[in-house]
Amino acid sequence: MKNRHVLKLQRKYGAQGTNGTITYNGDEICHTIELPDRNNIPRISCIPIGQYKLEKRRYTKHGEQIGIPQVLGREAILIHAANDAQRELLGCIAPVTTLTGEGMGNASGKALAKLKALVYAFWDMGDEVVLHIR
Repeated sequence: MKNRHVLKLQRKYGAQGTNGTITYNGDEICHTIELPDRNNIPRISCIPIGQYKLEKRRYTKHGEQIGIPQVLGREAILIHAANDAQRELLGCIAPVTTLTGEGMGNASGKALAKLKALVYAFWDMGDEVVLHIR
């Protein structure tokens, strides 16, 4: 039987962006930046709170990424590197090492690598990974 691992994303909403922290079993993995909450409008809003099963997605441009496929009314939502939500995100979630402002952070590549290492280790064991956003 598959094990199910739950990553928790605790968010704080701001006018310029949404900041959050991803934890696993109470341990902090990384911070996150997203667009502000604009009622799930594609390309300009963060995704709604809820529970999402993460899946491996392959893209010509970005290579292999962590995808969030079951977002209502949205497609191609990913977890990928970005340091400025307003300039670099279209509804996706970007892990960052340090938060520097609303929807802003730094060392995103480093934070993504850390998150990917954890998620891929579970996938390699054949387990399921869920992101719980609240």
